[in-house]
Amino acid sequence: MILEPLRCAGWLGDAVLTGLHISNIALIDSQELVFGPGFTVLTGETGAGKSILLDSLDAVTGGGQPQRLLRDGCVRGSIEASFGWTKPLRQWCQAQELDLDDEEELLLSRELRLLDGRFSSRSRLNGVSLNRAALAELRPLLLDLTGQGQTQQLARAGQQRRWLDRFGGSELSAVLQPVRQCQQLWTQAAAALEQARAQQEAVLQDRANQEEQLQALEAAQLDNPQERLLLEQEQDRLCHGVRLQQGCQEVQGRLIEGAEGAPSVLEHLGACDQELSAMAALDPALQPIRQSWIDAQSALEDLGRDLDRYAAALEADPEHLAALQERIAALKALERRFGADLEALIERRDQLRDTLQAGGAAAALVALEQEEALRRQQRDAACQKLTDQRRKAAERLEHDLMQALRPMALPHVRFAVELVPAQPSEHGAENVQFLFSANPGQPLAPLREVASGGEMSRFLLALKTCLSEADGEITLLFDEIDTGVSGKVSAAMAALLQRLAQHRQVFCVTHQPVVAAAADQHLLVRKQVEQGNTRSLIEPLSTLQERQRELAELAGGDSGEAREFAASLLQRQAA
Repeated sequence: MILEPLRCAGWLGDAVLTGLHISNIALIDSQELVFGPGFTVLTGETGAGKSILLDSLDAVTGGGQPQRLLRDGCVRGSIEASFGWTKPLRQWCQAQELDLDDEEELLLSRELRLLDGRFSSRSRLNGVSLNRAALAELRPLLLDLTGQGQTQQLARAGQQRRWLDRFGGSELSAVLQPVRQCQQLWTQAAAALEQARAQQEAVLQDRANQEEQLQALEAAQLDNPQERLLLEQEQDRLCHGVRLQQGCQEVQGRLIEGAEGAPSVLEHLGACDQELSAMAALDPALQPIRQSWIDAQSALEDLGRDLDRYAAALEADPEHLAALQERIAALKALERRFGADLEALIERRDQLRDTLQAGGAAAALVALEQEEALRRQQRDAACQKLTDQRRKAAERLEHDLMQALRPMALPHVRFAVELVPAQPSEHGAENVQFLFSANPGQPLAPLREVASGGEMSRFLLALKTCLSEADGEITLLFDEIDTGVSGKVSAAMAALLQRLAQHRQVFCVTHQPVVAAAADQHLLVRKQVEQGNTRSLIEPLSTLQERQRELAELAGGDSGEAREFAASLLQRQAA
């Protein structure tokens, strides 16, 4: 069913929330709604499902518990809300690199699924998937939901501070961002300083051990990571010197002198050369072969000379060998002691030199202390600017809230915003607490501790009215915000809602006929039972008679007095 929006006198803007389509949600199997600007109320009997619309909007923008909304017996449901474009929405889409400039409206959807007993949901913006973080950023640009249950938010850490910062608007936001940046820089500097101090403390506690280690490593005179390998190779050569000399003699004997009366290799080569020379005289073609033979003979002669020099260098040197073995043993012992090879030991020695160098660590610590002090000063200065802006915002909020609260049967109300100094953080250097007193002689006390349910409802309505001017073009949703208040108070609340709807789109679930009569659009939620199945329907009350009948029901029933009361309410609004 498509609801034609009523015209709202005096409304100059466009509706932010333009439509809603829900399928298999709570008691609604399928419904399509179109909304207009101004003030819209939803009424109906208890249990008819009045809050389904607000719960659906809450869910599609990332709030609530959507698994509870899925209609019994269904494995799939969906919610789709359409919104008109506002400047903040376009800026957000551009920041997210979403190319939606050609789209006529913004379509936000959430699909609910129940598969094998497991619930899941998926959100999309004009068909593009959205994660939770992006949805959380988008929600404040679309709507704000208020209900009596929201009083629990007062106990949440930082909620009153967030409300004050919202009221402070762009001027306060401009000084809040530097606080976050300065806090992050100070946190990094403080962490680096703390780490350096801990390391210095460890150095002081272990300095004797480290000095002993450095002394041992310095005494070892380590320079080459390959020293032990080279020493072991030289040791092997010295240890096998006798065997190597014997080998040289054997090869030289066979090559030059011969063995056991037999001619040497060179003698054989000389005889071969004489024969090849005679053959080449007979056939010049053999001359190249003879030349190759001569070259081979020359190479063997060079080999003999090389062996002779090598053998001469193999003179036994027991003292040098002992010194090599002693150095190798010392290096092995050092590696075992520290559990590392020579390369790691050299690196360890260099680190100890830097660590134990007089003044090195102290100078580094002084630099870190100066950095931390500078960042702390910058953070504190940024926090002070934020505190000043919060004081200004608090004064304005106190004044505006009092103006909104007094007409709602709270002539003696007092309200104050207390800034309580706190440890600096990315949120500033104070906590924010709302103080409240509704009666003469009653001292100011924390709002959540002293306000009754009716007083809290009026306070939240007044607060959201004040915040609406700072929030921009968003839709305001009120879920039974007028519960527990008297007729006089409800009339004041209706006037405030009506005034608020002059520059904001407002939805309100209500049981109060005075509030319902003030609306520009009236939606009736009723239950229908067919073949044992219950479903909810949302219908527009577009005629005067339909609205009068519903207002009479809200006033106590379809009696003569109730109808007269309902008619007077509508006449008063029309006047």
